[in-house]
Amino acid sequence: MTNTTSGDRILIQDSLGRVRTPRWRQEALLAEYEKSGMSGAAFAEHLGIKYQTFASWAQKKRKRARVEQKAPEVKHPVQWVEALVARTEGESIKPGVLIVRLAGGAVIQIADRSGALLAAELLKHLGETR
Repeated sequence: MTNTTSGDRILIQDSLGRVRTPRWRQEALLAEYEKSGMSGAAFAEHLGIKYQTFASWAQKKRKRARVEQKAPEVKHPVQWVEALVARTEGESIKPGVLIVRLAGGAVIQIADRSGALLAAELLKHLGETR
């Protein structure tokens, strides 16, 4: 990388001669663009940069916003429960079947992936309604 000056600013160039703009500066320029009312192409021309560069900054900003928005919100801390395999007299446990006994006497039998997904949704919903 090389450094050149433009007025009172130092511009950092990569090995291909492209000027590298730090993210904080990109964010500031995008905020200025949103206030300007100009088209993206006109604003990029006003800045003296290629429209493709400006559009990629905007696209990356939208992508970062989507990722931040999708971050899961933890409402309840994870609760661990003890699982015991116990047989009552005359009860047989089928191989490959998971039996979950809930407080209140409800029983869930999970035998395959789709049953596990349904049980997970049920348990998630029960945890939210507490």
